[in-house]
Amino acid sequence: MEKQLQIMGKERLGAFIDAVLAIVMTLLVLTLDKPKTYDWQGLWGLRISFLAYSLTFFRLGMLWVNIHFFYHLIKQVSQKTVWSTLVMLFFTSFFPYTTQLLATHFHNGVMQAFYGIIFLGINLSVLWYFRTLDEVNENAKLHELTKRRNQWMAWDIAIKVVGLLLSLTVFSEGVILSDMIALIVIVVPRQLKH
Repeated sequence: MEKQLQIMGKERLGAFIDAVLAIVMTLLVLTLDKPKTYDWQGLWGLRISFLAYSLTFFRLGMLWVNIHFFYHLIKQVSQKTVWSTLVMLFFTSFFPYTTQLLATHFHNGVMQAFYGIIFLGINLSVLWYFRTLDEVNENAKLHELTKRRNQWMAWDIAIKVVGLLLSLTVFSEGVILSDMIALIVIVVPRQLKH
């Protein structure tokens, strides 16, 4: 394995990730509309917005947890790691926008697909991120955890692709349904395992 120049410390990159995710999560709540009436009926009218917000918020939270779960095993980051992080945060920064589009056009297959494409972009960049960490850090535990993550993330991605195809063809809500299935069947059980 060729030695790569470390362009920054892992703490600095971790702080950057934390800052961007905190900003995105804050902007996410600001996209919620105010109720038309200030009673239970008004809040009920926002149920789709709350669903979209909740799914996105917890997905971002899981992203943050997963990134920091590995940090004690990481000694250094590479330039590839920094670039994979930028790509991941680029897709993540779309979430307030796509979540609002999803909430206001929930039954529109194209808006569902746009939301799903952003999810897929994040998932693929997360795989790239962890691969770069595995390349530059010689750690058997990190390698094993990365290998297991790749296995369950492959299923998560496959389910999302099916949902994306459904949204674009026969079932407009396919992206959200596939994400909820992936969360319940794959992601959350893997999160609670460790």
